[in-house]
Amino acid sequence: MTVKTIATTPFDGQKPGTSGLRAKTRVFMQPHYLENFVQAVFDTVGPLKGKTLTLGGDGRYFNTEAIQTILKMAAANEAARVVVGRDGLLSTPAASAVIRNRKTDGGLILSASHNPGGEDGDFGIKYNIPAGGPAPESITGAIHVRTGEISEYRILEASDVNLSVEGETQLGSTIVEVIDPVAIYAELMRALFDFEAIRGLFASGFRMRFDAMHAVTGPYARAILEDTLGAPAGTVINAVPLPDFGGGHPDPNPVYAAGLMAEMFSDAAPEFGAASDGDGDRNMIVGRNTYVTPSDSLAVLAANAHLAPGYAGGIAGIARSMPTSRAADRVAAKLGVEAFATPTGWKFFGTLLDAGRVTICGEESAGTGSNHVREKDGLWAVLLWLNLLAVKKIPVADVMAEHWATYGRDYYSRHDYEEVDKTAAEGLMDDLRAALPDLAGREIDGLTITEADDFAYTDPVDGSRAEKQGIRIVFGDAARGVLRLSGTGTVGATLRVYLERFEPDPAKQGDDPQVALAQVSAAVQTLTGISDRLGRATPDVRT
Repeated sequence: MTVKTIATTPFDGQKPGTSGLRAKTRVFMQPHYLENFVQAVFDTVGPLKGKTLTLGGDGRYFNTEAIQTILKMAAANEAARVVVGRDGLLSTPAASAVIRNRKTDGGLILSASHNPGGEDGDFGIKYNIPAGGPAPESITGAIHVRTGEISEYRILEASDVNLSVEGETQLGSTIVEVIDPVAIYAELMRALFDFEAIRGLFASGFRMRFDAMHAVTGPYARAILEDTLGAPAGTVINAVPLPDFGGGHPDPNPVYAAGLMAEMFSDAAPEFGAASDGDGDRNMIVGRNTYVTPSDSLAVLAANAHLAPGYAGGIAGIARSMPTSRAADRVAAKLGVEAFATPTGWKFFGTLLDAGRVTICGEESAGTGSNHVREKDGLWAVLLWLNLLAVKKIPVADVMAEHWATYGRDYYSRHDYEEVDKTAAEGLMDDLRAALPDLAGREIDGLTITEADDFAYTDPVDGSRAEKQGIRIVFGDAARGVLRLSGTGTVGATLRVYLERFEPDPAKQGDDPQVALAQVSAAVQTLTGISDRLGRATPDVRT
């Protein structure tokens, strides 16, 4: 085995976003593209000599080849050990759990999350720090700088490692340890939740459907829900991870999980439905004839976390991304704990979790999690829902009605305009940003703007500052609209418009959300001219 030093030149645009570096799969498959970025990571967080890394991905196209390349580069950079999931698989929350459980010196996760897979789909890679969470901007910024100056990378000339068998293999001076990708994560879930109560729920005839969307959560859901908790065989559907996710879009929302939604709103619907995304960190929750928005799910889980053994002592605080509805803030106020609104991106929760300021976190983009790992965790959210249903013994619809009667209802919807012209989208945001100082007091479609700003965040723990994190248009205490450009797409731009309106009266909480939000939606449209400026009469996705 020989270490080779390969001359290379920088690629433009290797700047990690909110979830690492993402691009089209064919871009990553270019000679040197993956290698440049990985060497930049190693140069930034290294030297690797004597260190241990965690490595795994969601099984999408190019996952296996990329892992073999990274293993050989880790060996060439003298890592002592690399812990990798069998067949190269590790869900994102499981990777975080392994980093924390094995106390490795961080890790690399290969995924483009909820983006489509396949040779013509998307690919991604990110570095997670030893605490288990995504690297903060101080590290991702340094990685980006290094990608712009890199001139060579190191790689071991060696045969591929057999990743299908658990155990240790010598790769140069590096030990490659292949582990069961589910075991550490499953034990962590057992420590948090009342498995006996959930097992009793299934034994009583309770039925659920879990759509793994041919993504990485399939093996985890089968092992825990069916094999351990006694859910009937077939409860988990689309359970086998496929490189192209079976041709589907592994984003757990009512549009891309349409089959699950149809079943849950049919006469034969089970009591509970859920779905997870490409890398297992997002979730969708559905009851019989009842869709639960991610914002509401976060609030309900925070309000009921004490029903699970792992949170019986209460929670320290709740954090949400700024565009997420303010429903969680109302729970925090009632519980007498801190509430935080951060920029979008799970990494912004890391300092709060590490400092013990919060226990439960969530984003409107279907991510929820807690201090058990440093990533959002789709299956964790499903298990906490099952735990509270096992204790409360009422349907999901009644859980929501009970919650809204106590806290009020925050009607909420996100409208996505996908793959729009990037220049047009940026121009719309720039013009709106320029108009902000003059918006307060202006009446639009019957609503009066009371506040308008470009959200900026100062981390209360480390003092770091993040600017231009989304434009907020506030209509008094009851309603608001938020606009931001997404950082997770790979083509054009995606404009996300978030709409919400608070209704405290239980007698008025039964409207369809799109109807309840119609006035807010119209006001935002009038203010911004989205349809005319982006050439889209309607959003591509409503969630």
